[in-house]
Amino acid sequence: MTMLSQEQDKREDLIFYIDDPGELTWDIEVDVLVIGAGGCGLVAALAAAEKGAQVFLVEKDKNPGGNTSLSQAMVPAAGTRVQKDAGIDDSPELMAEDILKYNGYQSDPELTLHVARESAQLLHWLVDSFGINFELVTEFLYPGHSRHRIHANHSRKGAHLVNDLLQAAARYENIDIAYNAPVKRLVATGGDRAVVGAEVEIEGIGINLAQANKVVLALNGFGANPEMLRKYIPEMSEAYYFGHEGNTGEGILWGEALGSQLEYMGAYQAHGSVAHPHGTLLTWAVISLGGYQVNLHGRRFVNEYHGYSEHALDVLRQEEGVAIDIFDQRIYNTVVDYEDFQQCVKMGAIKKSGSIEELAVSFRLPPEEMACTYEEFQTAARGETPDPLGRTDFGKPLEPPLYAAKVTGALFHTQGGLKVNQLAQVIHTDGTPIPNLYAGGGAAAGFSGKAGPYGYLSANGLLAALVLGKIAGDEAGQSALQGV
Repeated sequence: MTMLSQEQDKREDLIFYIDDPGELTWDIEVDVLVIGAGGCGLVAALAAAEKGAQVFLVEKDKNPGGNTSLSQAMVPAAGTRVQKDAGIDDSPELMAEDILKYNGYQSDPELTLHVARESAQLLHWLVDSFGINFELVTEFLYPGHSRHRIHANHSRKGAHLVNDLLQAAARYENIDIAYNAPVKRLVATGGDRAVVGAEVEIEGIGINLAQANKVVLALNGFGANPEMLRKYIPEMSEAYYFGHEGNTGEGILWGEALGSQLEYMGAYQAHGSVAHPHGTLLTWAVISLGGYQVNLHGRRFVNEYHGYSEHALDVLRQEEGVAIDIFDQRIYNTVVDYEDFQQCVKMGAIKKSGSIEELAVSFRLPPEEMACTYEEFQTAARGETPDPLGRTDFGKPLEPPLYAAKVTGALFHTQGGLKVNQLAQVIHTDGTPIPNLYAGGGAAAGFSGKAGPYGYLSANGLLAALVLGKIAGDEAGQSALQGV
């Protein structure tokens, strides 16, 4: 075995370069190796196995799921049967335009449109092939979406979606899954940097050399990697991290070491409504349905309807980096079945009062200021005066009893990553695909553009995870069997 250059020698902790795969004694030989057992990896494994490929899915954590398990299982898709049954006229072109408009036309327009076109097919495949049902979220229109196109399971719980995908995977004898099995290095040939496998440390066994015709990087981003956060997203390096602790950026680092082009590394999804100090997600629906936020002085500080990702920075700029969400019984009844919301209730994060003044006392806020803010908001919600902060979407005016919860802004997941093409192939800086390597989810560049949290359109995290996972699995499985 020879190392090809000094640069590669410096990166030997990421990539194991060899001249000829035949030089090694492989412990495992498969058609497709999928790294990461979150939503992206599970979908990729299912798609490849459906083609007939032998799939080895490895997960470094003791449990599957990753960020998908922490999500609300919400997937945007355009032109679905569920939409048509609800009388909603939508199209991939309109969905792609919404994404591009929101991110300032910074994501790849052709890839954005391609993923939008594949979104409905993904959901129909999950329903028809595996009985994984999605319903249309119509309680409100998420900021930036011009149509009701968010689909989710009934519980709005990502862990349930992961369980459904695991049950689907159990039907395939050609899918093997290993947990507590971190990949230490990718194995690649020196001449063309073709990926031919990986070193997998399997619990109780040790390092195994796994040869694969194709490799799918289905890991998430780098939200749990302090060094990468300080380098690419310094403004969130000290913020509360709500994502999975396994998201330490290996997939991106491996791709970079192989010469992959990185895109949008400063982009991320944040959230402006995580219960504090409980660390549970208080759904943004309490705001979208007509609630509002105040700071510790009892005053609103921004138009709350501009998007939950960018709103995290608004909250973090307030005193102590917190805010108070205020909503009413109507809103409470609408979201009470959301499991994350139920968790907030069980943990005592949500308080109920008969008046705004009582709520102020509960949170040690100035009652008079709270009352003035409430009346000003109500007047705008009734359409009697313009909102001084520019909000135009209110739902209905609030009615006692009122509810409130203290929240903070948090980092959910990073959006930058490896550049991929429409086949989910990882692209080298010279514009060519890195042989045998695919990526999706947080390892691949998302659809938020370059502008920090501002380009993240609601639910696009699972769009990149599940749709790119499906594309990667299809292409990897078919190409592996064809020997190309």
